[in-house]
Amino acid sequence: MSAHLLENLNPEQRAAVTLPHESALILAGAGSGKTRVLTTRMVWLIQTGQVSPLGVLAVTFTNKAAKEMMTRVSAMLPINTRGMWVGTFHGLANRLLRTHYREAGLPQSFQILDSQDQLSAIKRLMKAMNVDTEKYEPKKVQRFINGNKEAGLRARDVEAFDEYSMRMTELYEAYDAQCQREGVADFPELLLRAYELLYRNEPLRQHYQDRFRHILIDEFQDTNTLQYRWLKLFAGPRTALFAVGDDDQSIYAFRGANTANMAEFEREFAHGNVIKLEQNYRSHGNILTAANTLISQNAHRLGKNLWTAEGDGEPIRVFHAYSDQEEASFVVDEVRALNREGMNLSDMALLYRSNAQSRVLEHALFSASVPYRVYGGLRFFERQEVKHALAYLRLLTNPEDDGAFLRVVNFPARGIGARTLEQLADGAARAGASLWQAACTGGGKVAGFAKLIEDMKQVTADLSLAEAIDHVIEASGLADYYRADKEGADRLENLNELVNAAALFAEESEAGIYDDADASTPGGAESFRALDTFLAHAALEAGEHQAGAGHDALQLMTVHAAKGLEFHAVFITGLEEGLFPHEQSAYDSTRASARSGSESFRANEESGLEEERRLMYVAITRARRRLYLSHAQSRMLHGQTRYSLPSRFLDELPEQVLLNLNRRSEPVYPSGGYSAPAAPRSPQTGNDTGYKVGQSVVHAKFGTGIIIDFEGRGSDARVQVKFREVGSKWLALAYAKLSPA
Repeated sequence: MSAHLLENLNPEQRAAVTLPHESALILAGAGSGKTRVLTTRMVWLIQTGQVSPLGVLAVTFTNKAAKEMMTRVSAMLPINTRGMWVGTFHGLANRLLRTHYREAGLPQSFQILDSQDQLSAIKRLMKAMNVDTEKYEPKKVQRFINGNKEAGLRARDVEAFDEYSMRMTELYEAYDAQCQREGVADFPELLLRAYELLYRNEPLRQHYQDRFRHILIDEFQDTNTLQYRWLKLFAGPRTALFAVGDDDQSIYAFRGANTANMAEFEREFAHGNVIKLEQNYRSHGNILTAANTLISQNAHRLGKNLWTAEGDGEPIRVFHAYSDQEEASFVVDEVRALNREGMNLSDMALLYRSNAQSRVLEHALFSASVPYRVYGGLRFFERQEVKHALAYLRLLTNPEDDGAFLRVVNFPARGIGARTLEQLADGAARAGASLWQAACTGGGKVAGFAKLIEDMKQVTADLSLAEAIDHVIEASGLADYYRADKEGADRLENLNELVNAAALFAEESEAGIYDDADASTPGGAESFRALDTFLAHAALEAGEHQAGAGHDALQLMTVHAAKGLEFHAVFITGLEEGLFPHEQSAYDSTRASARSGSESFRANEESGLEEERRLMYVAITRARRRLYLSHAQSRMLHGQTRYSLPSRFLDELPEQVLLNLNRRSEPVYPSGGYSAPAAPRSPQTGNDTGYKVGQSVVHAKFGTGIIIDFEGRGSDARVQVKFREVGSKWLALAYAKLSPA
């Protein structure tokens, strides 16, 4: 059986799967079969008797990946996977806290706040504390709280050095107290509370270290500081850690991902035991050559070189456009041509660095009647009507949840105005009680709302999960409200889909896809355990894309959203300096350290550029057969025409794999790296110097740039040039010694 399990693995994959009981870092390149290696490793360990299913801990970053992992394991092993700990960081932290809620200082039925609920809770707190929301913006307060939690810092640990930071720290402390009082936890709190639980409780920590003999971590390059610290608490002297990741695909620094965790893991656990998965099963050779050459420009990497047995394939097509409209027109023409040749639209992806780029592209596609879908639109569990229904359901299991109470107490409208709610809040504050408690002891319409919730709770006690949710949607008035709305059909359909989601969740729970141990601890109402688990599931999945049903359509998305996906044909648009690489990346990486000296500034600027280059590497490796790269000399962004140089990433690609396209002539093969066609089509600006706005020029000191403005005439003329390396400068043409690029 075990021999059959290994027969289709390449030598490196086999070596990773059959590692002895020791820690190792698996450096898995794009398209190298890392998910297969992870799941096969789990099955091999269990099948060969090295560990029981209960002795495995597997961590990944998305519920989709965790579900796929469990499905594959179930297909390969005739065992009950219900007791296995396989899930996301937040999902497993939630499971740990549900199991040990008393030790963690939480109520058994604590609810999880998604990002929007958390922001509402912060706004409510700030209003109660009479905080100036212009000086202390709620979203900034939210980022401050989450950033410190993800760094493992409570309010008492935060270093406050001025009045502003002191006030922010006070708000953090008050917010934590509010969450504790209401029995709720936000996403960063799940992991921080789980970390603190194991860190403080040595017997509990010892229990899990003894239990989990093998820990497997997917997408290790995306771990942040706290996630890595939490994982290390599970690692006892007899634990083997199997970390799979790709430092070249680390693109989430803005979310706190710490690429240095991989090198630290190698030193702390792997001790040089590194296996590189470099055979790519996705892309043709020219695409991989471009990706390898590009990423080799990054200095701080562990190093690997992707290869394929599938041959070189087609050259990479590069298109220079004079404007973003021309770029969009080119993309539409190529998409339609590929579709006529038999390629499905859904097998093509149009990628861009910034969401602002999509408007022109969408307009061109719409005008040409090309069906398209923007990947990553409003998520199912974040839609207004779904969140209303979930708020009612949260009140059934935890009526002390003030956020849920305020969301639906007057929705649909039942005559409870802002003044009534202010009086209710004041009374609750004086009594040190929740809004629910104040409503139950009061009278009038708020008491009627409390009775509505109690009645729903009584009726749903004996219903299945799906039946209970269906009843709440009807009894709450949500269904009637959207039926009466002439534009409410789609929202009503989403509510029906919520019932379908609950039914599917119950079905998959029975099949062991989801583990319900977190809802089966002693105490609490038996009939609401499934609802508690479903609400936690909904909150944990709120950040994931829910693909909608529909006909064949071109996929549009940001490069960040494309990670983990693959397509037969990929268009990477907007390859211009300041756009990709994005100018904000250098700013974000340097603003925190700009005061610490020019060397530190340059180091951080280079770090930001390396992350952008990794993002380009991810974009390139999404393509299987055909890859298009395009840029525009002028682009409308935020209402202004912007002139830009071609991205430096184009210069970093090897000339032998590129095919430069020009719509007005035959394709031109480059003679030395990438060089955009000269003689831009930009109009004259009324000057008599022979130069034009949008023209590429070279300066002896500042290098290559593009003219973006003029001032004066003749010998007094000045020109503003945007240089690739030093930014924009005004130069007197009489002395500048500029020459055409």
